[in-house]
Amino acid sequence: MVAFCAATAAGSMLVLRGNKALAGLGTPTTADSRATTATAAGLPDPGRVLQIVAHPDDDLYFMNPDLRYSIAAGHPVTSVYLTSGESDGINAGAAKGAATRPDKPAYAEARQNGIRAAYAKMATGDRGSAWKRTVVPTAGGAHAEVDVLVAKPEVNLVWLQLREAGHVYRDVPDSLHGLWDGKVPHLESMLASGTPVKQPFTYTKDQLVRTLADILARYRPTTIRTQDPTPGRTPDTKRYTDHQDHFYGARFVQLASATYAREVKDRPHFATQNYVGYFNSSLPSSLDPAEARAKLEILDTYAWLDGQNHCGSEAGCGDLKVADRPAGNRWTDSINYARGTGTSWLISDAQQGLWAFKVLDGQVALWHRTGLIGRWSGPRLLPGTGMDQGISTVTLKDGRIAAFGTRTSFGEAPSDYRREIVYAVQRTPGAEEFGAWESLGTPEAADEEWTSDISAPAVSVDGAGRMAVYVRDGAYTLRGRTQGADGAWGPWERHGGADLHGTPVTATDGAGRLMVFAATTRSVTGWAQPEPGAALGPATATGLPETTVPLTAAGREGGVRLWFRKPGSGNVRTALMTATDGLKVNGVTDLGGLQGFGAVTASGHLLAGRAAGGQLGSDLGPDHLWRRSPLMFVGAPSSTMTGKNLVSLAVVGLDARLYVTSSAGGAGGTGAAGGAGATGGADAYLAPWMPVGPSTTGP
Repeated sequence: MVAFCAATAAGSMLVLRGNKALAGLGTPTTADSRATTATAAGLPDPGRVLQIVAHPDDDLYFMNPDLRYSIAAGHPVTSVYLTSGESDGINAGAAKGAATRPDKPAYAEARQNGIRAAYAKMATGDRGSAWKRTVVPTAGGAHAEVDVLVAKPEVNLVWLQLREAGHVYRDVPDSLHGLWDGKVPHLESMLASGTPVKQPFTYTKDQLVRTLADILARYRPTTIRTQDPTPGRTPDTKRYTDHQDHFYGARFVQLASATYAREVKDRPHFATQNYVGYFNSSLPSSLDPAEARAKLEILDTYAWLDGQNHCGSEAGCGDLKVADRPAGNRWTDSINYARGTGTSWLISDAQQGLWAFKVLDGQVALWHRTGLIGRWSGPRLLPGTGMDQGISTVTLKDGRIAAFGTRTSFGEAPSDYRREIVYAVQRTPGAEEFGAWESLGTPEAADEEWTSDISAPAVSVDGAGRMAVYVRDGAYTLRGRTQGADGAWGPWERHGGADLHGTPVTATDGAGRLMVFAATTRSVTGWAQPEPGAALGPATATGLPETTVPLTAAGREGGVRLWFRKPGSGNVRTALMTATDGLKVNGVTDLGGLQGFGAVTASGHLLAGRAAGGQLGSDLGPDHLWRRSPLMFVGAPSSTMTGKNLVSLAVVGLDARLYVTSSAGGAGGTGAAGGAGATGGADAYLAPWMPVGPSTTGP
């Protein structure tokens, strides 16, 4: 296990310096220092990022620009490649493919060369920046190649060099899929021709899990990035919407992360981020043109477009299959999170205390502040493992808080892989103790049918006090369960809709009527109660323009206000939805933005979300339009009202630590969040960020 220590030592020293710089975050500045919207300018937040992907280029296509942002901010970043991505061994475009001799080891080497050039370009600006390549033993009894960027030793690449499936969905026993399902007892290596690893090897399922868990133990990440383990299938052909290596690789990461969390106690907390893969090509573009061009430039480097032998390798300096179309199937136009897009994980109580719920180490972490000026406590991990990213909260009629999420479980048989909706309820209002997680099951019959592709839950309590939970199922329709007056839950009901993606959102209007909304590839579909306590009405086409996937909803101005991103722009739009006489749209307003992507949170006069650069962008109204904070974070931000004009805002940083701030609404003006009472005048400003709990980024 000590083999990886040398490769990570330099990165650990950078983290220590980052912690020292961050120590002043909790020190208040004067009330008039309104230019300080976060930590002092120029100070990066700490945290170590570890990415695990199936193939060389999955990180460039599906995790960028997050990858580039992390490198630019100075975070230690390590990328682990499960397979060699050898494909058919032909390193050529379509025009020259037939005349090119297949050579799988050489093609694997060319892809490695392309990745090293792309990372060097991102980290130093020079694609030819030198790497130190070494061989290390793994916990699975084999060897891996570890590459350290000499000029930026906090940037590492780890090559496990296993055989790839070679086909998107076809049944190929010698693959990660076959290894997971037990169709083969072990998976063979496919060594790149230029690798310093010379001895072929095999991994059993347990050996691969042990190898990945050991890598986690050596690099001690605070943020783990991986692909989507449950991407689903197309309704007509039932074929996977993503490459089988992508999501079975992600399942190996899930199992390894759970092993690491269970067996390694002296470690920092970690958060996980999952990324949508091939299906990005079917969704509206989430990146603005400048971000998309920057992403494409890195793919151009990987694809070796100029053909110059800058790497000195006979195999080639990049992936010429990609050179025909470096943008992929519009993959460089977008980035989408498969989970963790909800913005209701921060909630206030009747005493103006705050509660935050996020998933760390596969468990729900709870942070709590008593009252308006009380002390924060946490993180405290609630009992129960296997929790997926994406927690939603709601206040019940009696004042207690309920937290909802999904849970993944494993078993001996491949069919034992299962996801289900679970919830836990506060024992009494204000108490820090919650009941055990209770299962609401799943609307899906089996993993083999829809690969457990359910969304995170959206939950709301209507004006009659009835609680309801909604998910998008694997057939891209809406399903829901409602709790009766006796506390018993009804069955999973079918609410229809089609082509739904992401996680639905729900809120109640001023009359207590519940509304639900879900994004499609072209618009937004909505549902509304005709009156509180009634059954949910039919699926209704809202006629809203196409949006990027994440939606946010809140009761405002007698209706429910939606916030969403404009495709190909990053700008935030808002629309008021009413249901007095059928579900209707009451205007669409463009609120601008900082060319970011992902979900936005809106409370009172505040609007906040990810800006270009991966930092937080916030808007406090006409006098404070769209300012940038240097804090980088995982998933989506969350906000809540903690008084008549006070808004609290929280994120979880790349160091897996909670950061909170607040903003008191000033006089005059209408806040960017929109709606009556959303004032954010000249006196409104965002207080300095405060980290909660001990630092999690020790060496």
